[in-house]
Amino acid sequence: MPRQWLYASPAEPMGDRFKESAHVLAAYQALAGAVDIIHDHTDLGPVLAARHGIARPPVVTTIHGQVTGNRRRLAQAARHATVVAISRAHARSFGPIPVAAVIHHGIDLDVHKPGPGTGGYLLFVGRMSAGKGAHHAVRAARRAGWPLVIAARIGEPAERAYFEKQVRPLLGPDDDMLAELPLAARVDLMGHAAALVNPITWPEPFGLVMAEALATATPVLAFPHGAAPEIIDHDRTGYLCRDEDEMTAAAARVHQISRRQCRAAAERRFSLARL
Repeated sequence: MPRQWLYASPAEPMGDRFKESAHVLAAYQALAGAVDIIHDHTDLGPVLAARHGIARPPVVTTIHGQVTGNRRRLAQAARHATVVAISRAHARSFGPIPVAAVIHHGIDLDVHKPGPGTGGYLLFVGRMSAGKGAHHAVRAARRAGWPLVIAARIGEPAERAYFEKQVRPLLGPDDDMLAELPLAARVDLMGHAAALVNPITWPEPFGLVMAEALATATPVLAFPHGAAPEIIDHDRTGYLCRDEDEMTAAAARVHQISRRQCRAAAERRFSLARL
């Protein structure tokens, strides 16, 4: 079936319900009677399609976001579609809503190739938001004596304010701040890092950057929130740290982690074939 779209480029701002509604309705109308199954990545689509009486094949909907106040709409979606969560921690947040399966994200292992880890730096990759914990990463790296490379997207005003107030004042002359990078450059940067530092402070449903790091053979230092304990095997593919003190200590012993073991974990648990 040829690829189709409603918007020629991703609609902005992300999360605009009017634009999302128009998109999912157009998608269901185009797919009705043309496919055997619909795999929806919204919780809105199944509800809208049902309300508009659109004839459709069976639907599975994979939920990617945090499940908090939107449980009511998710419960409505579950009446019209089979629901999939992206981690066990994520599934627990669904409460009484039935979850048919937990399916972790898969990584293209032909793109995310193993790296040597010889760059002499720790790496932070992610949005510049407080929940991602970049300020914790800077402090832990500094105390452990490692330069830190930050590759981050700063888009929203709140992200800019967080960076200016809590992150920029901590950066030293050996730390590098990079803009959001193209995929190939990010993979190369990750593969040369001694470790990825991911001190998340919220129950992140998955945490794709951690699986990407493992695919490049790079260990991960993370706070044990959300799905992090499902992705990182403590003492084998990285370290789960309760606070900055533990992360600082873990950064001093990243070389004890086998990079070959990290890659093997990605191949076994986070490949596209596995997905």
